[in-house]
Amino acid sequence: MPITPFPSLPRPLLFGHRGASAKAPENTLAAFERAVAAGADVLELDVHLSKDGVVVVHHDALVDRTTNGRGEVRGFAFAELRALDAGYRFADAAGEHGFRGRGCQIPRLADVLAAFPGRGFNIELKQAEPPMVRAVLDVLERAGNADVVLAAADDGIMRAIEAAKPGVPLGMSSAECWRFWWQTMLGRPPREFAGRCLQVPPYHYGVLPVLSRRVVRAAHDAGLEVHVWTINDPREAAHWLSRGVDGVMSDDPDAIAHAVLSARRAA
Repeated sequence: MPITPFPSLPRPLLFGHRGASAKAPENTLAAFERAVAAGADVLELDVHLSKDGVVVVHHDALVDRTTNGRGEVRGFAFAELRALDAGYRFADAAGEHGFRGRGCQIPRLADVLAAFPGRGFNIELKQAEPPMVRAVLDVLERAGNADVVLAAADDGIMRAIEAAKPGVPLGMSSAECWRFWWQTMLGRPPREFAGRCLQVPPYHYGVLPVLSRRVVRAAHDAGLEVHVWTINDPREAAHWLSRGVDGVMSDDPDAIAHAVLSARRAA
């Protein structure tokens, strides 16, 4: 039986994309705290596995872009990752590095889950090798979180999640999203994804339209929710909310909060 994503949360949903990543270093407790303060219902985050098997919250396979370190996440033990400055490269709109040396760290998934009770978590598994699905499920089982969606853009990782039958709602891989889109354009959207989340940008590489009333309607008819990413302009958020999307992912949830709340009141 399909499982409804985030059953305890109101619609439309406001997601903090890697937390409030426009205002604080992405995928850190500081970013998640700011997202929650802005009213985000769901914290969107990414996970990798450390060399010693700890599930950590980080987007890239490498630590280079966000920290003062160099190398693959999976090449570090958790204690070594913890010692990196995860705020080192973050710059605000004025170009200031206000989080350097402020104790921003790469957190464990378990710590993020524990820190924000009552919020939903949209967890994207990024690492294919070594496999990490079982480690993530073990963390979720110990944490006891109900409002969780597991996702993976990589089709192989998504198939591994599906095969594990995790008992929580799922997102869709990029290949599955494209399959749904093409079948919708042909007038026969697949229904085996019922209960899952179609999480897509408005345009592919800013050119090919992905999202439309037609796609939203087809997804709803097939039993899918639609979450659009990554929207930082409140006018654009209002546009897609008026077309029936079920959630908006934003780097700046504070800027989008009013549009989401207005849509809830209108509904």
